[in-house]
Amino acid sequence: MKKRPPLEKIYEAYSAIADDRVSMGEHEAAVRSSDGGGEYRVTWTGDAYASTDNATYWQGYAGYPVLAVLLLQGHLPLDRTLAGRFAGIRWHELNARHKRDYAAAAREAMEQNGIPAEEADTEARRVLAALESLPVTLGRGRRPGKG
Repeated sequence: MKKRPPLEKIYEAYSAIADDRVSMGEHEAAVRSSDGGGEYRVTWTGDAYASTDNATYWQGYAGYPVLAVLLLQGHLPLDRTLAGRFAGIRWHELNARHKRDYAAAAREAMEQNGIPAEEADTEARRVLAALESLPVTLGRGRRPGKG
């Protein structure tokens, strides 16, 4: 991948998995947002992935929906015990309150949920290192009602 996602997007992917917000299909997945107000579509053919989430679509890095899919597909290491500790976190609300300072939002989430930040950061770095070695290309997904 050309652009590395912020470490904190791994935590958002963990939450999506822990909250069972990812519906996997053969070549696509639907991923519901943490507040239930949105749903993102991730599609793939071989090593080419596309998504309608804002990070992937506008920022050009793998957003949490793509990361969640790659984790569930076994392309990235998934520590299910750690991921489970991120259940129930309302990331949309946290990120808005922290004005998109993802690190501050993640620290608050970890403090509130008793998640050891050092352990989580170490595992998230391991996932990002594995992501960098994947031969995956990333693209924009087709948004409903758009050309």
